[in-house]
Amino acid sequence: MKKNLLSTFKNQLRGITALILLACVSVQTLLAEKVDAQSVFNVSISIDENEVELKELFNKVESQTKYRFTYNSKSINLTEVVAVSEKYKSLGALLEDVADQTKLKFRQINYSLVVSRVGNEGSGKEEQSGKLIGKILDENGLPLPGATVMIADLENVGAVTNSEGEFVLSNVPAGDHQIAVSYIGYQPSEQTVRAEAGKTVAMNVSIKPGVLMGDEVMIIGDRLKGQAKALNKQRTNQNITNVVAADQIGRFPDANIGDAVKRIPGITVQNDQGEARNIIIRGLAPELNSVTLNGERIPSAEGDNRRVQMDLIPADMIQTIEVSKAVTPDMDADAIGGSVNLVTRSAPEALRISGTAASGYNFLSEKPIWTGGLVVGDRILNNKLGVIVSGSYNVHDFGSDNVEAAWAEGDNGAYIEEFEIREYLVKRVRRSLSAALDYEINPNHKLFLRGMYNHRDDWENRYRLSYRDIAEPDENGVVFVESIRRQTKGGIGGGRTDNARLEDQRVRNVSLGGDHFLGNVKLSWATTYARASEERPNERYAQYEAQPEVEIDGEDEPQGMLFIQNLSDPRKPFMQPTNGNGFSLGGNDPSLVNGSIFELDELTEENQLTEETDWNTRLDLQLPISDRAFIKFGGKLRMKEKIRDNDYTEYSFLNDEFETLDVTPNADYSDPDYLAGENYQVGIFATEGWLGSLNFNDTQRFEGEDLPDEYLPSNYTATEDIIAAYAMIDQQIGDKLSVLAGMRMERTDIEYTGNELVLDVEGDIAGTRSVSDQDSYTNLLPGVHVKYDINDYSVLRFAWTNTIARPNYFQLVPFREVNFEDNELLVGNPELSPTVSMNFDIMAEHYFKSIGLLSAGVFYKDIDDFIYTNQTQDFVDPISGNTFETLFRPENGGNAELYGFELAAQRQLDFLPGVWRGLGIYANYTYNHSSTEGVTNEDGDLRNGLDLPGTADHLFNASLSFENEKLVIRVSLNYSSDYIDEVGGDAFSDRYYDEQLFVDLNGSYAFTPQLRFFFEANNLTNQPLRYYQGTQDRTMQMEYYNARFNAGLKFDLIKN
Repeated sequence: MKKNLLSTFKNQLRGITALILLACVSVQTLLAEKVDAQSVFNVSISIDENEVELKELFNKVESQTKYRFTYNSKSINLTEVVAVSEKYKSLGALLEDVADQTKLKFRQINYSLVVSRVGNEGSGKEEQSGKLIGKILDENGLPLPGATVMIADLENVGAVTNSEGEFVLSNVPAGDHQIAVSYIGYQPSEQTVRAEAGKTVAMNVSIKPGVLMGDEVMIIGDRLKGQAKALNKQRTNQNITNVVAADQIGRFPDANIGDAVKRIPGITVQNDQGEARNIIIRGLAPELNSVTLNGERIPSAEGDNRRVQMDLIPADMIQTIEVSKAVTPDMDADAIGGSVNLVTRSAPEALRISGTAASGYNFLSEKPIWTGGLVVGDRILNNKLGVIVSGSYNVHDFGSDNVEAAWAEGDNGAYIEEFEIREYLVKRVRRSLSAALDYEINPNHKLFLRGMYNHRDDWENRYRLSYRDIAEPDENGVVFVESIRRQTKGGIGGGRTDNARLEDQRVRNVSLGGDHFLGNVKLSWATTYARASEERPNERYAQYEAQPEVEIDGEDEPQGMLFIQNLSDPRKPFMQPTNGNGFSLGGNDPSLVNGSIFELDELTEENQLTEETDWNTRLDLQLPISDRAFIKFGGKLRMKEKIRDNDYTEYSFLNDEFETLDVTPNADYSDPDYLAGENYQVGIFATEGWLGSLNFNDTQRFEGEDLPDEYLPSNYTATEDIIAAYAMIDQQIGDKLSVLAGMRMERTDIEYTGNELVLDVEGDIAGTRSVSDQDSYTNLLPGVHVKYDINDYSVLRFAWTNTIARPNYFQLVPFREVNFEDNELLVGNPELSPTVSMNFDIMAEHYFKSIGLLSAGVFYKDIDDFIYTNQTQDFVDPISGNTFETLFRPENGGNAELYGFELAAQRQLDFLPGVWRGLGIYANYTYNHSSTEGVTNEDGDLRNGLDLPGTADHLFNASLSFENEKLVIRVSLNYSSDYIDEVGGDAFSDRYYDEQLFVDLNGSYAFTPQLRFFFEANNLTNQPLRYYQGTQDRTMQMEYYNARFNAGLKFDLIKN
């Protein structure tokens, strides 16, 4: 199958490549812009003098053309006289003649003509040299990442600024030099600096925004500056990345990082309660990707898997988002789909205070939204100490209207065997605080201390109406329902829980590190402490059940209730009571529900705690081996501890209290505007206030029973230690080609402790014990990145990389759930190997001077040891010797192949006339295709050809904006096609995540450069979260959130 799929891939690759080339030509024509300066040999020139000094000659050329000369006035004799003629065919011919008469050399870089004296470019090897170090800043003193810094009078001496706008130029010959800085969206800048032998000279260069359009300099607006930063960083990166800057994040109405990331090519998200939570990169599930903060892995608050909940971090706390789709050897290798790096804010060069104050409205909860944020940064102590502090606070009352169904196969087709209507009421409070210090001991030594704290509380009440044990419908669609349940979810009254289930999630991160230059060797180090936790204290449930019974042969047997299962629209199924039941289940009037037939069935309280603690230490060394190459090597130690500690207690009244729902404090939670439709009315439930008021510690009223079978198998402790080492070389070959190649080694050691739970044939606990196991493995992961600069604005990239994804935490736990009642055995597998992937990427990028990008690329991934849950029939347990009807165990063995292509375009349409030049477009499309093999169904039969879970075939983002000096308006669209989310026992049971289309609107108006009003409107189409079973007609879940609106003021004060 692999060979056949590979052949198919090769054939489709040819078609994809042709499509990309066609798209490039089409969009290039649509967005036509003359990017490169015309060759000097195609430019006419007229000189009306026979002899002229060089200075005067340069002035005449500059007055007749767009070209500007760049030179070091102390190494060029500008009074030297040269003989010229009026008969030159071109500017190039003139320069050749001047070069013949002098010892000068001319080099064209776009519209710059760099003048140097012949022989100067090699003098640094014989003369004593020094080092230049500094920052490239914008007009407000903010760093510019990805700026190109060149020494104009030397060949091949240059650098690219990092995320902090910093650059280093080594082996610079002593003497005066002209530093030339170029940056997309900004005016070129030149500055003279003197390099001193054996010393490091520090300098800062400020450049101004503006684009040369013919003879006119077009000044870009504040809204485009963030886009310029992102594109410059993306253009100069060695590997394949997508970069989004803070200002660019603010262009969209995104409250959290997940919502911001979903607009990047190749990324889709899974939502929770209407916000983006889990990211999928190029069709690969969240656990196959990594999320880092300043390059360090963020721990997961989840107990089962390695996912990082992206809705925990507010979007306004991040300076830059960098998505690496092809990782380099100096990056953590556990990123098959890619790595999302969140870069926090760094201190500005001058005092800056910015803030946000906003309020909004949620149309489902009909309650307000409150948002506030503040950023303060400055450099003090003679600019040696940089300080920045950021804070964010958000309060959001929202909810969701939810319907869920489980389907079964019957003689007359599919029918619903379980059905639920749920109503959620949620209050979310999100707090975030970050701070960073950087101290420059001297130009060669810098220390930093960074920290971030994110805290999210969700108070949730849920009211769930359940139809259980539904029999197959008869020919009239009438079904027998054995039981109906009404369950209230809440928490303890008073205190932090406030009668609601509290989910308290926190992520903390503190990092101390430094960058040091020891001669020409750069040494970087950092040690990081990170901790994630999720706590659910005193989560309570009260369930009342209607289960009428009749006496048959002296025993009570279920009488059940008759309903009509209405499947006229299987996408919106519902249950209709028949007249024979004698009661109604819903409605806006509480009297329509006969509470007396609903008896107290369960009264429970549980506590859940998950914690993950990471200690990471890294050391990197970078050493130049020539003027055009460096080697980099280093190591990293990652030490992880993780625990999950849950409990579960069932309570019962010692006296006959609140036996039925009608005598229990209750309320009707039906909603005539229920978003799923009028057929879904939940009716009456026990109130959350009553549930929260119960004192389970009162032994005179309550008896509690610990139920280990509800929690013991899920509890565990784990340690995971990873030792990594890498080496790589970055070689510049000629003026256009660069190659980065290297190898990374990662050694993983794990030790897990879980629990065994044995249930006898009656379902009672027969025994428990602790179970421990350990394992280790090593991965060698080579990689090659090739970058070819077609010109200053066009780049072609290729990458061959090897990456891994470690098994999810709970898959490695050596737990055993031995169930003799159901004759099943459920076990973990600490001997699982990581999933490994070999990846190929090709990407072509073209950047517009007037801020924009056109890119196209193809990718291919060959994935081995994909992990899935294997079901084995008639399994003989080697530990107990018993034969079980079914074994459930995670296994390696599934293999997958994934390929596709990406197209992206973004541009301000400034070439249009008049007011239309304010239009801008942002669009990207990704196609994915995947196939798996080695996955078996519940009967042990292979199910080859399944899509890889999480792989949406089509992803599309688009936005249209209008911008002038004060006003910005943008409408945005985000689309993802449906995809398989979970592989079931057979095709009928597979779970799919349905397609989704989000439409958002936002805008702003600048009263002054320092103050602006903004508004945001999200989910204008009321897009539901929807899962279906097997086919789109069989709804498993549909959950609606409605739209929300937000508006407020932003201010930004900068001390000049």
